[in-house]
Amino acid sequence: MKSSPKGSVGTKASADGPKRIMLVDDHPLVTEGVAALIRVTTDLQVFAEVGSAEEALKVLEKDVPDLMLLDISLPGVNGIELLKDVRVRFPDIYVLVLSMHEEGVYAERALRAGAHGYIMKMEPGLKVVEAIRQVLRGELYVSPTLAARMLKLFVSNKPGGDTRTSMEKLSDRELQVYTQIGNGRSTRDIAVELGLSVKTVQTYREHIKRKFALRGAAELVYHATQWVSSENGSSLNSALD
Repeated sequence: MKSSPKGSVGTKASADGPKRIMLVDDHPLVTEGVAALIRVTTDLQVFAEVGSAEEALKVLEKDVPDLMLLDISLPGVNGIELLKDVRVRFPDIYVLVLSMHEEGVYAERALRAGAHGYIMKMEPGLKVVEAIRQVLRGELYVSPTLAARMLKLFVSNKPGGDTRTSMEKLSDRELQVYTQIGNGRSTRDIAVELGLSVKTVQTYREHIKRKFALRGAAELVYHATQWVSSENGSSLNSALD
């Protein structure tokens, strides 16, 4: 972990000085690239660079930045769960999610959890910096595509007007379980990883099967594995672009 928190514990940077940005991502190439862009600006500065939710909370307990740039895929506690915790414990911090995951699955979840914006890692670095500045101005940042989609959902939010896909209807916890299934984890392993009982994980599995209209455990595993594989493929393509 690299960190350089400044100022007294629990305080924010002066309104007159550069805004302090905390980078939470377990991919060094991403944090190094974003940090390099921030360091050549005059209005922003790198507050800390950490690779897990646990490290992020340790830093935040000593001092808080103006904005957290947060990845969803973190080891252990994922970014969505960290986001929910941060919103309760450190409500003054702006949070911009920077993710390799498609907007359709994760963006609305992040916004519901309290994020002030969502931007894909495939976007140019300068666009990420501008998204940071926009959120720091108190504005919500989403792509034009996501903004149009959210407006459409809002307009159709009436009885019989739910246009969400089966994936979007999964709760955050169901999506976690579904992803773990796709990664080849057993029910018991998932229970340990997420701090749940085996019975609770089994209940989530049943909810997922019902939402996808899947007929059994084997079909669930296949469905989840195919989705995780496609997600990983998209992530690799984004990294190579």
